[in-house]
Amino acid sequence: MSTTTAAITHVNRASAQAKRASEPRFWRSEALPYIEARSIEDGRDVCYAKHSHESFSIGAVTGGRSVYVNRHAREWIGAGAVVLMNPDDVHACNPVADERWSYRMLHVDVAWLTGLQHELGFSANRAFRAFSQTMTTDAALFDGLNWLHGILVDSDTDVLHKQSAAVTFFTEVQQRLNRAPLCDDDASRQLARAAEFIADNCTLALRLEDICEAAGLSASHLIRAFKERYGMTPHAYLINRRIQYSRAQLRRGRLIAEVALDAGFADQAHLQRTFKRLVAATPGQYRS
Repeated sequence: MSTTTAAITHVNRASAQAKRASEPRFWRSEALPYIEARSIEDGRDVCYAKHSHESFSIGAVTGGRSVYVNRHAREWIGAGAVVLMNPDDVHACNPVADERWSYRMLHVDVAWLTGLQHELGFSANRAFRAFSQTMTTDAALFDGLNWLHGILVDSDTDVLHKQSAAVTFFTEVQQRLNRAPLCDDDASRQLARAAEFIADNCTLALRLEDICEAAGLSASHLIRAFKERYGMTPHAYLINRRIQYSRAQLRRGRLIAEVALDAGFADQAHLQRTFKRLVAATPGQYRS
């Protein structure tokens, strides 16, 4: 092999490695349907728009620095930080400058986590208890999340070990972090009804008056209070819910074009753009 050919081969190999490092990796298992894992080795080019999840999410920053936004909080975080997002909390986390930003994220089914909370005595009325902290540098939780992630993605680890590790880690999370008090006032219940109505009908062409009627609120009050509570307008919340619906359908292996229309998007291109903006991955990357 000539020197020039060797150099070209080396460059191509390095380019391929860099591309793999910048692509998000997803893990899912039918044996643990309540947890989805995501990681990226080099996310310096990753850019998230503000978005939310129907799941509880917790992640560990393993390299680089990023700007973390969660509802009304905004802070710079680096390696060793653990971020938490309650269901429907509007958030974003994007890298600083040209640093090799890396992280690991777990998305957890709310019903499963609520059941664990109830077993531990933190949810007497079987309602999910939101976490008051959005970020911590607790070394034990950082190490625990990386430990659990490693067990989940290891194909040689048996299901019982993975299930046990998940319970162990999230028990630790619950016991170490503060819980936010539940809010039972009428206004919160009305906003919750609005959010629930949007979630239940996210694939339809909703009108503002439909949401107002479901919540029992005027349009002006709904828009102002909804954005204050959820960090986004009802329309943005609807789009987020459509993306969440799309993720679930893609996990089932459905065709992207079919999912796009079913979820309420104009076409596949519309889904592609929105999915990339909110998930920082293409529908094809996520499905595979």
